[in-house]
Amino acid sequence: MAPNFIFPQNLNSLEEEDPDYTRLTVQNPSAISSLRSSELEEFVKGVSFDLSDKELFCIEEQEIFDRVYSLVKGFASLTPGCKLNLVESLRSNLSVLLPNVDSLSRLRGSVSSRNGNDSDEQDETSEVCDGSSTLDRVASHRNAFKIYTFFLIHIVLIEESSSSPINNNTKAAASSRKKHLVNSWNWESQRSRILNLIANSLEINLSLLFGSSNPDENYLSFIAKNAFLMFENAALLKDSDTKDALCRVIGTCATKYHYIAQSCASILHLIHKYDFVVIHLADAVAAAEKRYADGSVATSLIREIGRTNPKAYVKDTVGAENIGRFLVELAERLPKLISTNIGLLIPHFGGESYKMRNALVGVLGKLVVKAFNDVEGEVNSKSIRLRTKQAMLEILLERCRDVSAYTRSRVLQVWAELCEEHSVSIGLWNEVAAVAAGRLEDKSSMVRKSALNLLIMMLQHNPFGPQLRTASFEATLEQYKKKLNELGPKSPSRYSSEGVSNGLPSDNDISNMDGEVGDEETEGNSKEEDSLTDSCLPQAADGMVQMDSSVPSFGNLEQTRTLVASLEAGLRFSMCLSATMPTLVQLMASSSATDVENAILLLMRCRQFQIDGSEACLCKMLPLVFSQDKSICEAVENAFITIYIRKNPVETAKNLLDLSINSNIGDLASLEFILGALVSKGDITASMLSALWDLFCFNVSGTTAEQSRGALSVLCMVAKSSPSVLSSHLQDIVDIGFGRWAKVEPLLARTACTALQRLSEEDKEKLLSSNGSRVFGILEGLITGFILPENIWYAAADRAIATIYTIHPTPETIAADLVKRFLSSVFNCHGDGKLQNDMDNGSSSVLTTVQVTKLSRYLFVVSQVAMNQLVYIESCVRKIRKEKAKKEKIVANDLKANANTSDVQKDNGINAELGLAASEDAMLDGLVERAEKEIISGGNTGKNLIGHSGSFLSKLCRNFSLMQKFPELQTSAMLALCRFMIIDADFCESNLQLLFTVVENAPSETVRSNCTIALGDLAVRFPNLLEPWTENMYARLRDPSVCVRKSAVLVLSHLILNDMMKV
Repeated sequence: MAPNFIFPQNLNSLEEEDPDYTRLTVQNPSAISSLRSSELEEFVKGVSFDLSDKELFCIEEQEIFDRVYSLVKGFASLTPGCKLNLVESLRSNLSVLLPNVDSLSRLRGSVSSRNGNDSDEQDETSEVCDGSSTLDRVASHRNAFKIYTFFLIHIVLIEESSSSPINNNTKAAASSRKKHLVNSWNWESQRSRILNLIANSLEINLSLLFGSSNPDENYLSFIAKNAFLMFENAALLKDSDTKDALCRVIGTCATKYHYIAQSCASILHLIHKYDFVVIHLADAVAAAEKRYADGSVATSLIREIGRTNPKAYVKDTVGAENIGRFLVELAERLPKLISTNIGLLIPHFGGESYKMRNALVGVLGKLVVKAFNDVEGEVNSKSIRLRTKQAMLEILLERCRDVSAYTRSRVLQVWAELCEEHSVSIGLWNEVAAVAAGRLEDKSSMVRKSALNLLIMMLQHNPFGPQLRTASFEATLEQYKKKLNELGPKSPSRYSSEGVSNGLPSDNDISNMDGEVGDEETEGNSKEEDSLTDSCLPQAADGMVQMDSSVPSFGNLEQTRTLVASLEAGLRFSMCLSATMPTLVQLMASSSATDVENAILLLMRCRQFQIDGSEACLCKMLPLVFSQDKSICEAVENAFITIYIRKNPVETAKNLLDLSINSNIGDLASLEFILGALVSKGDITASMLSALWDLFCFNVSGTTAEQSRGALSVLCMVAKSSPSVLSSHLQDIVDIGFGRWAKVEPLLARTACTALQRLSEEDKEKLLSSNGSRVFGILEGLITGFILPENIWYAAADRAIATIYTIHPTPETIAADLVKRFLSSVFNCHGDGKLQNDMDNGSSSVLTTVQVTKLSRYLFVVSQVAMNQLVYIESCVRKIRKEKAKKEKIVANDLKANANTSDVQKDNGINAELGLAASEDAMLDGLVERAEKEIISGGNTGKNLIGHSGSFLSKLCRNFSLMQKFPELQTSAMLALCRFMIIDADFCESNLQLLFTVVENAPSETVRSNCTIALGDLAVRFPNLLEPWTENMYARLRDPSVCVRKSAVLVLSHLILNDMMKV
């Protein structure tokens, strides 16, 4: 009989001598490395033949044991064929050995029965022999079992260590070797078969081999130690079969054989050290509990984690994060077991490690969802579970005010998960909503993001219905309160009308012990609305809150009372969301892109559920399209498409024109930018444009003049990116835009002027050839006539003058006629000299009401003409320079084609030395300066028409007593003065003192605001003139008017950011 096999510390320890011969060791190892390949193959075949031909426990024979040891030690140097033969021989022998263990029990039973017959003395000798031989056979089986296990596990360790690259230098070699092995004999498959065999060996009745309920410590220590060692290999765990086998090994050792203390220590060590083992170890612990119905391993781990000093996790941040993930994964798999032991972990809420607090919050979330779903059991135990759940929810609410932003963010994410899983009761719904709304103003952006996502999730899964308008809830609630009063006149006062206005019923009034609404009828009304998908539109079927005028009876007082409580909860939720609208507007102006994006998403969800104020707030997102952050721009465009672009072209057209009608100047600029982007992407289709033209031309019944103007406005915005849009309806623009409908909708004429400005060059020529005189006559009449109201005329005249300068071939001629006509209409009763004398004497009797209006309009027109003349000169210069650059490029290309390169370079050098190009540019700059100066200062012959108006305007603005009597005239006069100053430097310098006097002392905040904005333009155009007045410009920040201060902030910030002014 061979000596007992004892697992050594390592493979090489088997070669150590044992003088007492108490354990099996290697006596004559073979030098595998010295054998030739043919000799090695013969050697392996011989070992395989002996293992298959002899008995299963022949492995304990010294000769075979030594040869197998030698092959395992040199396993890395074996050929794939030799490896396969050796592995198959060892594995097949162990797999055959396992069923034979059961035969040992029958053999022992027969020996025991025979030993019980004491009367038969003649068989005593044979019985002793049989008993000793049986014990020897069991010992041989045990030895063989341990030897096969030892060698197979070491083969796995050797092969894995040789397959994995040790360093960067051996990476290529190791990779090629591993690829070769895989192609030859598929090591991954062999590895999983070996480890599954080891796992199966642990699941048989090993007490028959080891003589006790648990195997010896030496065997379990070897198996568990190497299993945990293999867990450190991330590549090995990627194989699902191998991972499952290792999990079975660890779970069986720890649970079945009570190897708990050592296993728990190893598990915690791995979790602290490697993050990739967390999920797999959680699988192992959960599988062990499921297989053996014994959660001792999980309980021991929780107890050990709870026993750890919370301060230890402050320094070990990686370990704290891994432990936290492990707890969450364990709660996902074993919710009931964790719920009974959660008290061991609660002390970590008081620790300083926010990662542990985050993990515990996640654990509580998993437990709330999964640990309390069963309804079976005694009433007492169910009551305990409900109290436990309520305590967990209270902890989650408390953690929303955690000192760490990471924990506050995490707990809000957990609440969102609970809402998604329908684990938040109606009684707790509004409390969670109030907490989330409060966290919108958190100082941390990650908390604000989580709060926004929570509110989005709460809206999506709200139990109150597909539309949450406050008015609908109040009306329905009033009806059911009347019904409640009819059913029970002496009902408690908490359901009186004061409940809505002064204090809505508390969550405890709405919910029972579990926090759920108790009656079936309420569940029937709200169950179908528990989860509303993204496709749920406000026009969906009416929900619980949309009731007929006749209130249905629910049959008893309690059911109606519960419904009233549910409606009150829905009203509170709607009012809570409505109250967040100002905060959401502030978040859209946040510097954090996540704040902006999620605020837009929440507003879109609020609009879907018809929350009060959401539509107006969404319109304020349009200016964000100019953000430099690409993600914000994309978010705005996507939201715009979702809200306003529909599959029905007519519906889309109406959405767009309504938006243009109700938008201010800033929103219109944003809308124009968005439409330009959508046109370039092809999102604005031809059918949508056709629908807009139909609305503009009144081809759709019921179209109003305002809608026609809105449709044309949208078409003008599209025309900025695609001018050809307007070419098919030129006549309609003139006929409708300036026809009788312009009297009904005064702004229609202004929009038509914008459309004429957006025409392409071909369309402009077409318009001039067909309707040129008519169009300009209309524009002149629009400017000089009194058809439009006073408040509309200025905007229309501004656009009309700009249109003349855009499409007329010689706009200065028609502009001069306009100024002369206005001048004669203003001064037709008095000569210019008399009026000038009256102005000098401070007399205002000459200015009647009609004359003040005409004079205000004249000053506006003359200043607007001067400004457009300046712009016209600059555009002409740009065209000249563009044509010049184009000709120079053509000439240069011709010279390169017809002459040598050296000659071209020589000519260019001569031209550069002579300064021909520079002289042409200087001549052009001189002409530009002269043309600009002639606008106001005039030429050699003296001042021109606008120049004389400038002198008059300057004296008019200095007559402060007159200006105070006519504030409308002062507004127009100061605006004209500022425009003249922007055009001419000399005029600006001579009137700067006047401008600052007016901006400081003018009683009208409109005048002060206009002058403040004009100062910004002057600082850009003439920085040297404005530099001495810097302190006066900063003084506008102390203006008593909020409007003026706001304008000053905008102007100064613009100048400072563009380095035009010192701070």
